[in-house]
Amino acid sequence: MIGSDLIRGILTIAIPFLPREFLILLAFTFVNSVIVQFFAPAEQASIPILVKPRNLMAANALFTSTMMGAIIIGFAVGEPLLSLGKSWLGESYGQELIVGGLYLISSVIKIPVKLKSHKPTVETEKANPLREFKDCLRYLKKKRLIMNAMVQLTALYCVFAALVALSIRLAAKFGLQEKQFGFFLAAAGVGMVLGAGILGHWGERFHHKPLPLFGFLSMAFVLAVFTFIHNLPLALALSTLLGLGAALIAVPMQTLIQQQTPPEMHGKMFGFQNHAVNIALTAPLLITERLTSYLGLPVVLLTISFIVATIGIWAWHNTRKVLKDVI
Repeated sequence: MIGSDLIRGILTIAIPFLPREFLILLAFTFVNSVIVQFFAPAEQASIPILVKPRNLMAANALFTSTMMGAIIIGFAVGEPLLSLGKSWLGESYGQELIVGGLYLISSVIKIPVKLKSHKPTVETEKANPLREFKDCLRYLKKKRLIMNAMVQLTALYCVFAALVALSIRLAAKFGLQEKQFGFFLAAAGVGMVLGAGILGHWGERFHHKPLPLFGFLSMAFVLAVFTFIHNLPLALALSTLLGLGAALIAVPMQTLIQQQTPPEMHGKMFGFQNHAVNIALTAPLLITERLTSYLGLPVVLLTISFIVATIGIWAWHNTRKVLKDVI
């Protein structure tokens, strides 16, 4: 993680000194995306190393709330901060220095963190991405509880990606300008912070409750109601409820994956999860807007609502079946 942030910081600062050509910018984006593939699995794998098993729910709640809080703050202070960097440090490289400097700061503050992981007693084989991918699939077939959690997380990110694609049309529906679509995302982020905070403080009390089912059903309810309302404050309140429902899915399912995956599989499993999430974030962005243009916003919202509710009920029944088989 330290190396990933360091490299991304250096690359960002180097942008003003590169030729202003599209292919170079495309290559830079590609390299940055590749580096993220190293950062994200390591980030997830570090949580069960640093935290005792009984505290994983609270740790994932804290992780989710701080991540979403950072996104909300980013929407609020991003533009003023970049404008300030542009005026203080120069139009040519001020913004890049701000963003690159934040990457470097992030890299430095991780240095004191000491991770003590289990070291293999035998000599490890050379890395083979294809073999590791097959290992993950075989492991997930055996561990249906983890597979179920992975499916629910993937579905959750699909819904959020679709919401991002629909937010511009939602902004127009409720009388906002297109560039103000971030209000809905920020409200959902507030809901996730609220939900993560509740789970962080009282998560153990809800340990045996079907939290993901409640989460999927609340998200389905919000998406369906969006079709029939035209009041902006109510829409933002519903977006907050949607975010709270998302937290009821994300925090318990991420905790379950960390608890049920042995340490020697953390890197492979979280790498696999990161790829699944990236696909889940990309595919809906490509198809949702086209479907909305063809079918209309109400039809798309109701369809997604039905799919979300179906996934929630299916996952609940499937989890109960797996738990009965284990017991």
